[in-house]
Amino acid sequence: MSRFRLPPQIVRLILLTIGIVSSYLVARYFLTPVSFRQYGWFRGDALTELASRPTVFAGKATCEECHSEVSEKLLKHEHKNLSCEGCHGPAAAHVADPENEKEKPDKRNALACLRCHDANPSRPKSQKQIVVKEHYTIQKCTECHVPHAPLEVP
Repeated sequence: MSRFRLPPQIVRLILLTIGIVSSYLVARYFLTPVSFRQYGWFRGDALTELASRPTVFAGKATCEECHSEVSEKLLKHEHKNLSCEGCHGPAAAHVADPENEKEKPDKRNALACLRCHDANPSRPKSQKQIVVKEHYTIQKCTECHVPHAPLEVP
């Protein structure tokens, strides 16, 4: 009786497969954080890391405390559901030190308008959109439009 022998190519493929799988398992053991899968498919320590970051956003309610006239004007127009910091940028430093001119949010950020109003076929047709190259690009948006009351003319 003759013994069955595998061809050497198959033996090499089997050994290579075993080597790849075992090196993957060893790497996975050493590289996977201890808190992984603590909350499902997530790393549990990520929550404490995110909570330890400094706060940069103040929130719309905080802006309304000092800028109530702007928020009242805003309530009558299309932008009433937008956050102040969506256009003006993070304001926590401004809230902490309102007198510091360096910490004031940007009042005339032209790119903030384009974030929502640049022509994009995925946006609803009811949202006003412009093609930047066709629209007048020399001036800033706020020189012709009033962001807090879009229907008004400056």
